[in-house]
Amino acid sequence: MHPLMQKRPVFFALFLIPVIAMGFAVLFLQQALGLAPCPLCITQRGFVILVGLFALAAFIHNPSGIGRRLYAGLCTLAAIGGAAVAGRHVWLQSLPADQAPACGPSLDYMLDTLPLSETFALVMMGDGNCAETQWSFLGMSIPAQTLLLFLVLAMLGLWQTARR
Repeated sequence: MHPLMQKRPVFFALFLIPVIAMGFAVLFLQQALGLAPCPLCITQRGFVILVGLFALAAFIHNPSGIGRRLYAGLCTLAAIGGAAVAGRHVWLQSLPADQAPACGPSLDYMLDTLPLSETFALVMMGDGNCAETQWSFLGMSIPAQTLLLFLVLAMLGLWQTARR
């Protein structure tokens, strides 16, 4: 079997892709361009990190059989969760300006003052900050690029789950 087709390099790729994505988000978008992440962006970052952590654990553990499928399934579920949040974000950005929700409080403020369940509900609703397209590349906004990233991660995870 070709070395890249073995399970360990795939888990390493599932770890490395989120590391590169987070480096891009923090170092380039946030530090170099000065773009502050909205609550939905922060949630998507959490899912990216989760995929990377599951993949790193799998890479270190190097499981076989059901263990490989379990780790790959966790990576896939985290990627699907992230894709759902990114999809909502893309939808918010596609709304006409008059239908976009009003800007709300910052995530830090919500976490300090509201119960976690209410904070989660407000974050998932999105606000005017989330509906604004701050930067794009090849005609795709940051959430659209993140959605594409999550779909690639989910496909890699599904492939790692289903293969022999």
